[in-house]
Amino acid sequence: MKCDVCKEAEATVHLTQIVSGDIQKVDLCEACAKAKGVSDPTGFSLADMLLGLGQGEKTTEAGTAAAELRCAACGMTQSDFKKSGRLGCAQCYETFAGGLAPLLKGMHKGEQHVGKVPPSHSDSTAVADRLKALRRDLEQAVKGENFEVAAELRDRIRKLEQEGRG
Repeated sequence: MKCDVCKEAEATVHLTQIVSGDIQKVDLCEACAKAKGVSDPTGFSLADMLLGLGQGEKTTEAGTAAAELRCAACGMTQSDFKKSGRLGCAQCYETFAGGLAPLLKGMHKGEQHVGKVPPSHSDSTAVADRLKALRRDLEQAVKGENFEVAAELRDRIRKLEQEGRG
């Protein structure tokens, strides 16, 4: 098994962290484990390592810490996320998207959160999602002056809406 960080050396350190029932596993080679401070439990954060946020603060030529990325909505910083392993709000997903995309892709089926829907509501949710997509396509067709496609989309929307009422 290869190291999750360098992707070259054989992994000899295997870490498992359980946060709120979610299991996160990381396999590291000895060099990467030492570089990430795995031997010091207080200096290691699984979220830090996975997101690549633990490479230390970037410094300017004057030697002072560069401005840290901060969520405009809730004020959460990368350091805050490293400490807690949790994001502060929905806007954080956009603010920290660069580091989150590969992490989410590896943990879930994709990068888009779809949540869970009770089986009794799955059909209505699917229809609502389909209507939303069709309306978006209709808007684009009208903007592009593609009226034949727009008329077809309008008819499909009406049909779906009528099926939902009946």
